Amino acid sequence: MNHSADIPTVSIDELPTEEYVLLDVREPDEWAAGHAPDAIHIPLGDLPSRAGELPELADDRPVHVICRTGGRSARAAAWLNAAGIVDAVNVAGGMKTWQAAGRPMVGEHGDAAPEVL
Repeated sequence: MNHSADIPTVSIDELPTEEYVLLDVREPDEWAAGHAPDAIHIPLGDLPSRAGELPELADDRPVHVICRTGGRSARAAAWLNAAGIVDAVNVAGGMKTWQAAGRPMVGEHGDAAPEVL
């Protein structure tokens, strides 16, 4: 079943321009290849054990959750909302759309251009 209708969702274009919290739930290799400059990285599998970090980081703001294309982030947002940890919003299209929209990206591989795996 598709419960995505119950999950608050924004497009890349609808993201706030500043002062927003972006949580990247992709795997470490995906993060290292390329991510948003100010994103917080907590892989989806680590979220249950690390979710306690989010309320302090969010500071009462919604947490925008992003992955590669929007599937994992939708699950993460649904879980965070259901657990009452933070107000989570899924970012539709994920980092693939972020990159296509020309949003800034940084990588962890030195000279290699950031990319979305």
